[in-house]
Amino acid sequence: MKVAVNLLSPKLYYSTIAIDNPSAPVTVGADMTAFIGPNGAGKSLLADILEKGWNFRTNRISCSASSKPVIRKIQFSDIHSLAGLKVEYYQQRYEATANDEVPTVSEVMADKLQTERARELCEIFNLYEAADKKINFLSSGELRKLLIIYTLLADNIDMLILDNPYIGLDREAREVLDSALAELNRKGDLTIVMIVANERDIHPDCTTVVPVRDMQILPPMSRADFMADSELIDSLFDFKINLNDVPLPPVADTARLNHVVKMTDVTIAYGKRTIVDRLNWLIEPGQHWALAGRNGSGKSTLLSLLTADNPKAYSQNVSLFDRRRGSGESIWEVKSRVAMISPELSLHFHPAGTVETIVAQSLNNTNGLFHPLSAEQLELARQWLARLGLTDLAGRTWATLSAGERQMVLLARVMIKQPRLIILDEPFHGLDRGRMKAIRALIDYIADRALRSPDEAPVSMIVVSHYAEQLPSSITHKLTLK
Repeated sequence: MKVAVNLLSPKLYYSTIAIDNPSAPVTVGADMTAFIGPNGAGKSLLADILEKGWNFRTNRISCSASSKPVIRKIQFSDIHSLAGLKVEYYQQRYEATANDEVPTVSEVMADKLQTERARELCEIFNLYEAADKKINFLSSGELRKLLIIYTLLADNIDMLILDNPYIGLDREAREVLDSALAELNRKGDLTIVMIVANERDIHPDCTTVVPVRDMQILPPMSRADFMADSELIDSLFDFKINLNDVPLPPVADTARLNHVVKMTDVTIAYGKRTIVDRLNWLIEPGQHWALAGRNGSGKSTLLSLLTADNPKAYSQNVSLFDRRRGSGESIWEVKSRVAMISPELSLHFHPAGTVETIVAQSLNNTNGLFHPLSAEQLELARQWLARLGLTDLAGRTWATLSAGERQMVLLARVMIKQPRLIILDEPFHGLDRGRMKAIRALIDYIADRALRSPDEAPVSMIVVSHYAEQLPSSITHKLTLK
C-alpha cells in the first residue's frame, strides 16, 4: 500500500534553512507526485525534510502508515555512495591503471542480484546488458537505473524521491526510465516523488503537482490543472539575464590560429570496446559545433581529448591550437585556453571555499584554493554572480547548493574565462525553463560579440545536447557520433 505524508507545520526546517508552508497541511504521496519550481526555490530542501527532517522539533509531520515510513532520495551525485566504489577524480576513468579497483555493476550488486526482487528490477530497468561495465564507464541513463535499483534493494522503501531524474538522458533512455517508473508505480507498493524544474519533465502517471517558489510551498494541484495554468507556469520560470555590458574576457588571447581542434584518424578503445573509431574533425576559429549522439556513444571520451584530461591524446593525431599534443606543451597551457562544463565534471567536482572564490579560481584553472586570488579576480567573480542572479549564493559552500544552483555556478566558471574554446556538455543540465532560455541567449551573445569585436579573437564552441530545440542559434556545424 502506498504511503502518504502530511506536512502539518506552517514553516518547515532542515538544518538552519526554512521553507514556508502557508497551505498546511500539505499531503505528499499516495499517488505519484511532482515538486516543481525554479532553481533555488526549495525543492531539494523539501525533499531533505521528507527524508531526514522528521526529528526536528520544529517540524510536525505525520503519515498514513502506522509507523514512520522509509523514505530515500536519489540524485545523480549518489554514485559515490555505491558499495566499494573508489572513483576519486574526474580524469580517473581515462587512466589505464587507475580503474583497477573500480567495481563493475555485478560487483556492486554482489549477492543482491540473486534475489527475486533484484531480477524483477533489472528486468524492469533493462540493466542486464551493463552488468560487466565498471561503474565510472556507465552512461547517464545506466547510472540512474543502477542507483534506483541499488536504493530499492538496500531498504524496504515506502517512498522514493528522484531529484531531476531526466537530466542528461537522450530520448531513448528517457523513454526507458519513464516506462520503468510507470511499472513501479502500477505495482502499488511504492510512492514515487519527482523533483523537476520543467513542466515537460512531469511524468505522465503523476497525479499531483506541488509548485515551490521562493522557499514557499504552494497549494498542491492536479497534473491537469497545473499544465493548464500557463500564467502560473510562466511566473515560476520568469528569469532573464541582462546582456548589456557583459564583461569582456579577462585575458586578451588574440593569437592568430589556423585551427582550434584538428583530429586525424583518431581511434580510442578500452579493452575490447572501441569508443571512437577513425574520427576526423576540424574546428576552425569562430566555428560553433553541436556534438550529438546517444548516451554511451563516446561524446565524453571525445571531449576529454580536448581538455588535457585523457592521456590517450598523446598516442593519437590530435592537435589543439595549432600544436600537436605531446609536442612539448603543458596541460596547463591547454587548460588556460579551454573552459568546460559537463555532467561528469560536476559529479567529481569538490571545490574548497565559497561560491565567490570557486568562480574566481576558474581564472587560475583550478578548483581549490591553490593560488591566491587578486582583488580584480574576486571583483570579476562578483560581477558574473550578479549577472547570473547568484549574488545571494556568494558566501555559500558547494555542499549547500542544489543541483541547479551548482550548474549555474559551473556556468559562471566558464563565462568568467571566455577562452578560445568553450565546451558546453549538457549546459542546461538541471536548469529550469527560464534559466535555460537565459543561458542560451547568453551563449549566443558571447559567440556573436567575439565575431564582431575587433578587440576579441573568435570564440569556438562545442555544445552537447540530446534535444535539438535546446541548442543555441549560433551553432554553425554538427557532428553526430553513432
